[in-house]
Amino acid sequence: MDKTSQQLEVVSTGTAANGGRTLILLGHGSHLNADSAAAVRRHARAVRAQGLFDEVLEGSWKEEPSLRQLLRLARFRDVTVVPLFVSEGYFTGTVIPRELGFEWRGPVPPGGLTAVIDGHRVHYTRPYGVHPDMAEVIAARAAEVCGEWDPARTALVVLGHGTGRDRQSQQAIEQAAAALRGRGRFAEVQALYLDQAPRVDDWAALTRAPDVVIVPFFASEGWHTQDTIPHDLGLTGAVTEFPELPGGPRRVFYSRPVGTHPAVTRVIVRLVEDSLDAPLSPEEPAWRAAGAALLRASSGEAGLAVGELQVTPLPDGRCDLRSQVDAGRTDLTTVALSDLSAWTGRTADGTHRPIRTQRSLPRGWWAEVETSELRAALHAVYPAVLEEAYAWENGTLPVIPWTDTAERQSGLYAAVRRASPAQVAQARHKTCASCLRTPLWAGEPLSATFLTGDPQALPCPEACTLLVAAVREELGSHQETPAQGEVTHV
Repeated sequence: MDKTSQQLEVVSTGTAANGGRTLILLGHGSHLNADSAAAVRRHARAVRAQGLFDEVLEGSWKEEPSLRQLLRLARFRDVTVVPLFVSEGYFTGTVIPRELGFEWRGPVPPGGLTAVIDGHRVHYTRPYGVHPDMAEVIAARAAEVCGEWDPARTALVVLGHGTGRDRQSQQAIEQAAAALRGRGRFAEVQALYLDQAPRVDDWAALTRAPDVVIVPFFASEGWHTQDTIPHDLGLTGAVTEFPELPGGPRRVFYSRPVGTHPAVTRVIVRLVEDSLDAPLSPEEPAWRAAGAALLRASSGEAGLAVGELQVTPLPDGRCDLRSQVDAGRTDLTTVALSDLSAWTGRTADGTHRPIRTQRSLPRGWWAEVETSELRAALHAVYPAVLEEAYAWENGTLPVIPWTDTAERQSGLYAAVRRASPAQVAQARHKTCASCLRTPLWAGEPLSATFLTGDPQALPCPEACTLLVAAVREELGSHQETPAQGEVTHV
């Protein structure tokens, strides 16, 4: 067996050739805020380190890889999906089940949902925020900013987003507040909200203790936790003195959001423990074949060009990845595989890249990976392009026309159903002109892919959420605000 064949065998079989399990962690993501997906990445790394699953994937609603791409990326047929949201609501009960292919709509049962979808046995759990252990995560966040508080002099505010559209979304906040109230660790515990009563703006009137700890019950850092909440409440840091309030001076301690705490990883693992009793599932043949196709395409002396990325084989069997415009440079920043997704998720000036195939791959970096890591590295730079290119080459890539995508939208984006062809075309011109992908969903032709010699040929089988948002804007609706784009209460 020659060296290339040996490398193909390593990449194809991996370490779980006899079967395994895939875990998918889902976040909301954002078209505007790159930090909103950071918590998902951190929890995914922590779960991988525990070795409970043979594969851990990350996805989101607003960024790549999208919910619609994830099952195509799964290596094994047994898939557990955990929504990394702090409470139940519209996204966990409607959007995510719909996009994954479940018929279910509404609050997810305590035991989760299980269905066979596209040949996978998919188990979908409730969001981690409803787990009883989240009360202790809130207390841990309080301890970080307040230290050894006096229970008789300290009030706790569990701060949720709140919404008038779905009362289900506040239940996790209320349950956590009730659990902490019953433990006697604070003089009082209040559940307050940004967008519904009782509002956090009234914290001074709704609490009596001289010290108040505010813990945001949010899934990640974002526009609200970093900007609007501190600004609206007049907070100047982790501790803010209010010397002239009615009733006397007060101190407010403001913590980081609960969803970024490392203890959340333990909650996620407990949510999926029932999935570990299922027998190991076989590897997807298409997953194995796509990996082999990638290695064949990149094994030549010239390597492989994918969009704006250059993959070059090295004499020691490793691969060099960098922007094509950085060919030959020796003054580049070395980026580890574990950091590659976050590094390439921003442009050179720091702008967020929610759709990674936009023509804005940053320069000035390089990554050196083992051949067995090449697939993961490509996925970090351009999520799902390998699987979709391979499926297109083999005639198995489903193409979803715009009318079907529009019909599937609900909530704020249901309006796109009434968009005219001219309005969709105008939105596509604004959005897709800067993308490397060829919009097959709009009827544009494709004659090859990067696997067969055309670096710029990346299939796009379905309109992305960025295009859906652009169509909604074209209709004259309000643009997506940071509040809608970040991970909040849902």
